[in-house]
Amino acid sequence: MAPVPDKDRGGAAESSLVSELSAAVAGDADLALAQGGDDAAFTRLVEPLRPELHAHCYRMLGSTHDADDALQDALLRAWRGLAGFAGRGSLRAWLYTVATRTCLDLVEARGRRALPMDLGPSSAHAVVGDTPLTEVAWLGPYPDAGVGSGPAGPGARYEQREAVELAFVAALQHLPGNQRAALLLFEVLGFSAAEIAAIMDTSTTSVNSALARARRIVAEKAPSPSQQQTLRKIGDARVRDVVHRFAGALERGDADALISLLVEDVTWSMPPLPHWYHGLAAVTDFAVRVPLTACGSWRHLPVSANGQPAVACYLRPDATGEHVAWSVNVLTLREDRIAEVTAFIGAEHFTRFGLPAALP
Repeated sequence: MAPVPDKDRGGAAESSLVSELSAAVAGDADLALAQGGDDAAFTRLVEPLRPELHAHCYRMLGSTHDADDALQDALLRAWRGLAGFAGRGSLRAWLYTVATRTCLDLVEARGRRALPMDLGPSSAHAVVGDTPLTEVAWLGPYPDAGVGSGPAGPGARYEQREAVELAFVAALQHLPGNQRAALLLFEVLGFSAAEIAAIMDTSTTSVNSALARARRIVAEKAPSPSQQQTLRKIGDARVRDVVHRFAGALERGDADALISLLVEDVTWSMPPLPHWYHGLAAVTDFAVRVPLTACGSWRHLPVSANGQPAVACYLRPDATGEHVAWSVNVLTLREDRIAEVTAFIGAEHFTRFGLPAALP
């Protein structure tokens, strides 16, 4: 291929600059209209930012349902307060201020979300007939389509997809709200300590102190390397193969095939069921006695959740009828084997992932 002439490069750069300037002018016009009460202009302003703001609310709250509520409330607050936006910073930063403060109110009101391992020790043998704990606020899965599209500042440490990984979001739940917000704004979104102090209406000293404490706790709770690093190392083809073999082993009731995919210290949990299993012997006992033999017929669809490979599981408990939505199983890999299975039970998760309610 012939090299692009300099004049063509210059033309492309000029075209890009014109597009950016046009977008900025349109944004300024929409801002003026929105501040005058034009709700359609406000929608045009915030719609491109909605996915990244929703992901931020999920990281703060650990629940897509709570993230929905928080984002809706934040955008309502922003709409009502837009006339007072002076434009000293970007609209994006101002919206993150509103969303973060909204999430902090919810954290204070609703507390933190948990996984089964936060409640007590693992079970050595299968607990048949385990019943859900409905009084616990459980961590939920996140449908990650669109995550990673939002810009981050140059100081951001975590990738956007790393920052929705289960281990990271679960670790965040062990932080007080102010530490959670400071860490996300600094390490994920790249805001400076001074900007975060303004967002949280506190001092830079307080922000730096919150960051130091938050980093220590997250370093203890979240493993390294991240799933994004692991998945890149394995490669897409191998990841798809692991997912296919996992789903196939469950559908066939093949214990040997399933066990061959697991690491020695594997964990298996199923929120909202409180019992969980750690180690190959305990997980094997559970898998053989419950999903592989006692539940019925399984069907599966591969999905992606929390930036990780996942399997949507459909169950037909008897010999007739359809396979109905049962759980979204998020897989955490170590090298090319499964280190954690987190099976989020509940048909409500399938709606959020855009999945069918049943399969033949």
